[in-house]
Amino acid sequence: MADMNILVVEDDPAVATALLEGIGQEGYSVHLEATAAGAIDHALKRAPHLIVLDVRLPDASGFDVLRTLRGNALRQPILMLTVQSDEVDKVLGLELGADDYLTKPYRLRELLARIRALLRRAYGELSAGEADQLYAGDLLIDRSSGSVTRAGKRVNLTPTEFRLLSFLAQHPGQVLSRDQLLENVWGCAPEYIDPNTVNVHVRRLRAKIEADPAEPVIVLTVPGLGYRLATR
Repeated sequence: MADMNILVVEDDPAVATALLEGIGQEGYSVHLEATAAGAIDHALKRAPHLIVLDVRLPDASGFDVLRTLRGNALRQPILMLTVQSDEVDKVLGLELGADDYLTKPYRLRELLARIRALLRRAYGELSAGEADQLYAGDLLIDRSSGSVTRAGKRVNLTPTEFRLLSFLAQHPGQVLSRDQLLENVWGCAPEYIDPNTVNVHVRRLRAKIEADPAEPVIVLTVPGLGYRLATR
């Protein structure tokens, strides 16, 4: 995946230089934008494979960028960078469509590991040409094209949402714990990522696939255990 294009959105020159050098040494093509406006313009025109997005920008917040990009149906993985350890900020980013986040200061090795995991989830095994189709309620999941449709109409999911739904659909009726989902969907050991990430992504997924997200009939919660996909 060394030919992937990555957009880095960071206004601090020292941090930006370190990111460009570190990510570039992995063989990725890296482009830098220092403002929210520049990031939105580049992302909409160039559609990079992944976006590393700082929350604090001079002309708007990273949350504003995230909201705009997801509002324009950009499905690329987005990794948020924030100096905040506040749970509210983390949840807000995930609710708006971020796939992952790192809190500053972070180690470059961890950042690169998160990038590789996001790229693998979005463009790796799910795009390997497998022709299998899965069903979740009245949804058709096509793993070969990475698409979900209902009555022929596409349901716009982010790569992480798609992988989450696909994994649940591969185990219909089976209760899957948050740790199992973190390991198989996020590709991370549970101790390295906030379990609340699963809850937020399930909530986002339900908002897109359930007729009434408050009364889900496709992705069900099993109190104290995890989630399961309803069987027909």
